[in-house]
Amino acid sequence: MNKDVTLLILAAGMGSRFGGLKQIEPMGPNGEFIIDYSVYDAIKAGFNKIVFIIKKENYEIFKETIGKRVEPHIRVEYAFQELSNIPEGYSIPEDRIKPLGTAHAVWCAKEYIHEPFAMINSDDFYGRDAFVKSYDYLSNIDRESSDFGMIGYRVANTLTENGSVKRGVCEIDKDNYLVNIVESKIEKIDGVITASPLDGRDSFEVKENDTVSMNFLLFTPKIFEYIEEGFDNFFKSNEENMDKCEYLIPEVLGNLIHDNKARCQVMETSASWYGVTYKEDTPDVKKGIKNLVAVGDYSNNLWS
Repeated sequence: MNKDVTLLILAAGMGSRFGGLKQIEPMGPNGEFIIDYSVYDAIKAGFNKIVFIIKKENYEIFKETIGKRVEPHIRVEYAFQELSNIPEGYSIPEDRIKPLGTAHAVWCAKEYIHEPFAMINSDDFYGRDAFVKSYDYLSNIDRESSDFGMIGYRVANTLTENGSVKRGVCEIDKDNYLVNIVESKIEKIDGVITASPLDGRDSFEVKENDTVSMNFLLFTPKIFEYIEEGFDNFFKSNEENMDKCEYLIPEVLGNLIHDNKARCQVMETSASWYGVTYKEDTPDVKKGIKNLVAVGDYSNNLWS
């Protein structure tokens, strides 16, 4: 009997750089979305539940597009990331519109997840191998464990010619455990890949084979406790920036590793990655998926 393992898909982002609700932009030969391929690969790997974290106002469009396609194949639940959903004693500016960040998004799904789970972005195509590796890891870990995981990608395979991207640059020890992760803006100019840390530290050069995080992270429900514990420091350190600051899951993970409260094993994948950061990325993603269909990795009509 397969162990319960959930896939949490973060889909509450504004999609501002893309210019619309990019999670429902057709990418496959029969109008499939990137999310369709993530769910399909997760099912093939052994996952048995999907939780979408979305904005409440997008519920109907998600239900009518993504939901009706995947619900016949796997258990699906919807959680809402709302600015009002924060621990008691804290407050958010009334005029803030932007979501509070990925750590808050994960925390908003805590009532729906009681088993080991993988967390991914809705607008990234991660590839089958990534889901297979993540299920193998999560199906063999205790739900109370603080041993987490991450699927790592070569930075050169995650860039776009259409602008900069946000990636977590990883420092990994000899046993393949994460030592540090630096959330950065990365771009390639004249053959040189440069990372500019989002916290304002000096920029640094990144090699093509260096590992970056694409927010494909593996957790147990223990992470919900850690996120809640971190809210106090987040709000105190951002008192003057509550209209724009974000509570990010890589920062939570990095702090846990630094404080020796958790470990994170990094598993590199051979899977192809495709992403839509900018609308101009769309043709390349469609071409990549078309090629995978041509070699038989996916059928022409995914859910037929």
